[in-house]
Order: sequence, then structure tokens, then C-alpha cells
Amino acid sequence: MKKFYGTGTYVQSVGVKNDLEIDGFCIAVCQEVDVELSRHRSRSFDEMEQWGDDLSSFDLVIALSPASQRRALELTRVFHLDVEYWPIMDPTGLGETREAKLDSYRQTRDQIIQQLTARWGEATEIT
Repeated sequence: MKKFYGTGTYVQSVGVKNDLEIDGFCIAVCQEVDVELSRHRSRSFDEMEQWGDDLSSFDLVIALSPASQRRALELTRVFHLDVEYWPIMDPTGLGETREAKLDSYRQTRDQIIQQLTARWGEATEIT
């Protein structure tokens, strides 16, 4: 989001659970489009709130899995904010070879980019 639309919008990445480390395949395919994730750390919804990000301060939650959609709907039922579900392929466990795994991750990356541009238009700020 920040790569394509700048930092004028406050964006946080959060998941249902915290796996701590970002998947190396994810880092590799995002680096191909100049998105740096190697220093990024994942966090859960609960950690996000513990670190001071109140869900009520957001306008939109985008869920990329059915589990994250359910959790977002549970957490936001008392807030006035939208939850959108984007059915994105989960690439974990797909592919036998390194290149096949990378291809699966590229497909997922490209699906996310397609959803971003469908929702907000062409990139306005590529850094």
C-alpha cells in the first residue's frame, strides 16, 4: 500500500496470529517489486492493540483469509468501520521446487497488487 500510494494513509499489517518472522519467499518476491520486508515483523490483532493502535481509529480492515475476516468482524462489531475480504491465494506449502514456490508467491503478490489497483486505482507514488 505504502509503495504504491505513499504514506499519506495510515496503514498497518496485522494477522490472526503472530508468526514473528516474515516468510523468506515473501521477502524475495516483494523485493522483486522494490518492497522491502526483511525488517518487517508480523503481529497479531491483540499485539496491535497492545502497542497502541486502536481499531476504532481505522476506517477499513482488509482481510486476506477467511480466518482474518472472521477475527476482524469479531473485533470490529462495536466500531463503525468496514471489513473487506479479498480472496487471495495462500502460497504456503505450494510448489515442490524453490522456483515453483517462488512462482506461487509471485501469484499471491500479483493478486494483492491487482486488488489494490482495483480498489484505489493505478499507483500514484512509486518510490
